[in-house]
Formats: sequence, structure tokens, C-alpha cells
Amino acid sequence: MKKIFSNYKLEGHTLKNRFLMAPMTRSRATQPGDVPNVLMAEYYKQRSTAGIIITEATQVSLQGKGYAKTPGIYTQEQIEGWKLTTKAVHEAGSKIFLQLWHVGRVSSSKVNGLQPIAPSAKIAKDTSVYIFDGAPNGDATFVPVEEPREMNQNDIKNVINEFVQGAKNAIEAGFDGVEVHGANGYLIDQFLRSNSNQRTDEYGGNKENRIKLLIEITKAIIKAIGKEKTGVRLSPFISFKDMNDPEILETIMLAVEQLNDLDIAYIHLCEADWDDAPQIPLEFRIELRKKFKNTIIATGNKTPRNGETLLENELVDLIGFGRKFISNPDYPIRVKENLVLSDISDNHTLFGGGTERGYTDYSNAK
Repeated sequence: MKKIFSNYKLEGHTLKNRFLMAPMTRSRATQPGDVPNVLMAEYYKQRSTAGIIITEATQVSLQGKGYAKTPGIYTQEQIEGWKLTTKAVHEAGSKIFLQLWHVGRVSSSKVNGLQPIAPSAKIAKDTSVYIFDGAPNGDATFVPVEEPREMNQNDIKNVINEFVQGAKNAIEAGFDGVEVHGANGYLIDQFLRSNSNQRTDEYGGNKENRIKLLIEITKAIIKAIGKEKTGVRLSPFISFKDMNDPEILETIMLAVEQLNDLDIAYIHLCEADWDDAPQIPLEFRIELRKKFKNTIIATGNKTPRNGETLLENELVDLIGFGRKFISNPDYPIRVKENLVLSDISDNHTLFGGGTERGYTDYSNAK
């Protein structure tokens, strides 16, 4: 497998390989204040064997928070906390982008004390978020999401400003760029889909209107920090959180054409990582490559060999891996040298916890 271990030029950055560590929520931020900390910096440093890291989803405001102990990027204390991570990752020889996040309707007042907001006052069926309420084993407690309030024009302007300020704060914190989270049923994805977006104004009603928020946020971030520092994550084939929309593929492709015109650094395809998940059709990948000229990232339930095939066929440029990096901080090295891979030791430690257990206590193979 030569391609996946080769260098790659990403908008002025030379990546040492084409392994990308995918965004993974781990809920380790210091409380109160959702502040990134020394433990998180060590976690990312250990995994800097990846050519590039995309951080866990990071809320751009308290309103944008949907799960307990997730980090933010809207206070000075959070900016200072993230500086620990960017310094550690850069010293270890990798690059790192911050994923900007607003959950929209996927939230509860039990998480942030606020009623969720969304494109429409439509609850996400069969969807839960988690809090930590003192369970003896430290596990998260899942609570159902609450009915959201439909966003007005001021809400939309505020969200755009929050994403822009988050991007500026990320650059101040030392990140190489930002990724706009437009996937997985969160706020921007809610605007993209006809079943969750039932507005009749300029932000709803047809595909052109439903992509408007994504494009406006992206344009504003480009103006603030530069197109070469801006990426977008999309999930055309993922429909959990009550997001099944028959028009989503056409809507995504319409957005891709405009994102291509904006000349952003990359599009990051979030692909499902469970065993019976829908596979992305070859035809979609071919069309995406035709419509988008810059870097394409694919993240999902892939082996390095699967990734190598996609790279060889020039359908994507970087391959994202998630859970393998949790228990194998040196995952690219283990793959290259055909070393034994470690399994996740305890699923209870995936979300939450204030110690190194299940977080930074996985060792390298050598």
C-alpha cells in the first residue's frame, strides 16, 4: 500500500501520510466551562502519527451544545485550553483542524439550560443526548431531545456570527484550519433536509434555499480566515436522528457545486461506520470528483486496503479512521509494519471520565 503512506499537499501543508484521524466525541473537557485541558492535549499528541487530525466536534456557543463535557471554542479560556493541543500536535509533526459544531435540535435543556433551536419546530424522533448525573460507574445517562424553537432571522444571523467567531478563535488557538460540521443530523444538516427544514422563507422550501445557511456560513468563514483554512463535512447517506430525506443527494450535489466555486480546502464525507450501514455508490464518488476539484476525504468503516483502493482510483485524497486510533495511537505505524492491533478495552470509557483510563493509557506497539 504505497498511496496511503505517501505525502500529500493540502493547501500549503505537507502531510506525512494520508491517514486522517476522524472527529470523535470523547467528552473530557474540564468543567465548568467546557474547557480543553492537558489530558486532551496528550490524547491528540499521542495520535499525531496521523498526517492530519480533525478534532472532536466543538460547539461554537452554549446554545450549540448538545452533549455533556464537550469542548467549546467561544470563550478565551477555551481558546487558551486548545493552545495546549495545537502546540503538542505541531511539535509531534502533524497538522490539526478544529471541527466547528452547532447541534441545533439535537439537544436538551438538561445539557445546557436552553431550549434547542432548529430550522423548524420539529422534534427529532427517537433521538437522545447524554448527561452525567452521578451514576456510580461514571456512565453517561441518555435523555430524549426536546422540542426545538423555530429559528427567526436574528437567530440565523447569530449562528453565522458564532461560526465565524469560532473560526477566528480556532486560528488564535493555533489550529491549521477549521471544518464546518454540516453532517450527522446537526444544525446545518437540519437546514439541508426537507423533512427537518419546513420553512417557507429564503432558508427553506426548495434545495436552493436549504443550502443557503451552509453557503453563507462558509463564505463568512472564508472571508474571516481564508479559503485554504476552510473545509466542510457532509453526510449524504446517513439518516439517523430522524433525517431521512429523499432529496438529500441532489441537495448535497447542489451544495458541492457552490463549495467548489468557493474553492474551499476540502470536502469531508462522513460515511457510516456500523456493519450494515449503507455503502456509498461508486457513481456518487465519480460524480463528486467531477464536481469538486480540491481535496476529498472519506471517513467510515474502512480498512487501510479499502482506503488504498479509493486513493489509487483517485476518487478520494485522504482516508479517515476513527475507533482504530482510540486504541492504537500509532495506527499508521502498526498498519505499515503489519503489527497487532489493540481493541478498545472498555466501551464505558468512550464518553466521559476525567482520568487517562481508556483515553491516554493505550500504548504504542513499540
